[in-house]
Amino acid sequence: MAKRKVLLTDDETGFVETLSKRLEKRDFRLVAAFSGDEALRTLAENPWVDVVILDVKMPGMDGIETLSRIKLEFPLVEVIMLTGHATVETAIDGMKKGAFDYLMKPCDIDVLTAKVDEASLKKQAHEEKIVTAKAMSIANQRGD
Repeated sequence: MAKRKVLLTDDETGFVETLSKRLEKRDFRLVAAFSGDEALRTLAENPWVDVVILDVKMPGMDGIETLSRIKLEFPLVEVIMLTGHATVETAIDGMKKGAFDYLMKPCDIDVLTAKVDEASLKKQAHEEKIVTAKAMSIANQRGD
């Protein structure tokens, strides 16, 4: 599999540093943000990101609001919600708003890696469909 391209967003600096090291050892290309606002700025500055790993409970803009904004501004980017404060209602809300999946902290690194792989493949498939549709549209306009 190609290098996974991930934005890790969590307000807990120690968690971000530790998880970043573990993911980089698994050949992830990472960028980090420590708030919802910073995550949106970081996505705008790093269009190569395929998947966001996003904490639900953060001060300021929480993870659910950040998810909504990501899906509005960067609709092809997949989001995996990650939290230590989960409720069924929050998980359902996140999934309704477009989260790819919802995992509990602490999360097994192999499970998280597998979810990122699945989310990356989903984004890639969407991008390929868009390219195919554009090519077909151009061909139809030419009469090919």
